[in-house]
Amino acid sequence: MADPGGSQRAALLAVASLFPVPAGATFSYGTAGFRADGSTMAPAVCRAGIVAALRSLKLGGAAVGLVITASHNPVADNGVKIVDADGGMMSQAWEPFSDALANAPTPDALLQLVLQFAKDEGITLGGGHSAQVLLARDTRPTGEYLLHVAVKGISTIVGSVALDMGILTTPQLHWMVRNKNRGLKASEADYFTQIAESFRHLLELTPDDKGIDDLNEKLIVDGANGIGGLKLEQIKSNLARLDILVRNSGKEGEGILNERCGADFVQKEKVLPLGFGPNDVGVRCASFDGDADRLVYFHVTSPSKTSVDLVDGDKILSLFVLFIREQLDIINGEDNKGLLPTRFGVVQTAYANGASTEFLKNLGLEVVFTSTGVKYLHKKALEYDIGVYFEANGHGTVLFNDEFVSRLESLTARLSEAAGSPQHQAASRLVAASQLINQAVGDAISGMLLVEAVLQHKRWSFQNWCDLYTDLPSKQLKASCYFYNYIMHYSS
Repeated sequence: MADPGGSQRAALLAVASLFPVPAGATFSYGTAGFRADGSTMAPAVCRAGIVAALRSLKLGGAAVGLVITASHNPVADNGVKIVDADGGMMSQAWEPFSDALANAPTPDALLQLVLQFAKDEGITLGGGHSAQVLLARDTRPTGEYLLHVAVKGISTIVGSVALDMGILTTPQLHWMVRNKNRGLKASEADYFTQIAESFRHLLELTPDDKGIDDLNEKLIVDGANGIGGLKLEQIKSNLARLDILVRNSGKEGEGILNERCGADFVQKEKVLPLGFGPNDVGVRCASFDGDADRLVYFHVTSPSKTSVDLVDGDKILSLFVLFIREQLDIINGEDNKGLLPTRFGVVQTAYANGASTEFLKNLGLEVVFTSTGVKYLHKKALEYDIGVYFEANGHGTVLFNDEFVSRLESLTARLSEAAGSPQHQAASRLVAASQLINQAVGDAISGMLLVEAVLQHKRWSFQNWCDLYTDLPSKQLKASCYFYNYIMHYSS
């Protein structure tokens, strides 16, 4: 590490003095990053900005991301998390340093932590590569100020550039970081164009021999009064064969973020979100969480009841698995020894309903379990040619390995000589699915569009989907615990 010089040292000391850690406060970087009451988050956000800039330097100046959000938490909360250069979550190896920096009690302690960490990691301060950090925030009232604080933290590292990408869903920022580092188009307009065009392509590949169309094109979406509802309003007019009505859209005066609405509320309580009622009986409904990285579906069961038929992440996963398995069987035959041998895996956690796991295993699929947390699921899914993971809460995606996608695209090109053949169409569907579903992180908008495309492909109603299997009875509750680090768990 080069001597950072007086200007770098002075900048670190100054910013630490500007945003001191309150007495008694403790910040811990988990799967969701740092989260707390938004009014107390400035010190952690500033220091996360420093971490993000250092991470970019470590990766040779590659873009990393920083998003201000608290997802499904109440509107008074806020948080910050860092997006790694591949579009995924920040390397777990950097979490201890992030914790130490966020809790450094004095400016000098912060300075010494940064200098020692930079030395240990071989990061050059005050020269060499410049860092670039893409920033975004959701619609929370503390977000604008905290983004300003993040910029101050990033700018503390000499030569760093902070690029404000605007008010976005969390998955949009993950997608942008991934694309930017791959030399691909990475604006919000590019995101919308890619998912709309791949959705349209999937619909064009819908078979003509599936019988009577039992699917209502009308879809009502609960946007949790967050950023996802606003973004869906922007794109819905460009989505073919889908009539979307957004409620709890996030527009001013419509409601409060995550208050009796959103995917977390619907999935845990299994009751109607605000804005839904007797007139919605028989209509397919979906729900996003506050930053649009979770997705669940539901059905109003009766005009006189507030309970819902819930389709959670387990059944979304099962629907995707059936669709992908069908295309692979067309290409390869059921023995998987055809044109595109594929290692296809499903990743779940202990929160998965046991009925879903049994259903998947009965299909002959490889089902593996990880610790709870998206960072563990995502890492495991990357080991497969196609890896599907979802938590019951609706957070998940389908990952297509780069080398597999290359083989798939080459095969599709070869099969184009017999355009319209079952194998060519199946391969084309998989290509379109790989372009539609977010390859960086769970994404409620792109996940919803893949659900809708698969339902139209199969000519399935909501009830057909519900009938895949019967969930084993279960109940999820939240338990508040101030000293959560003291809780121990043991694998059975």
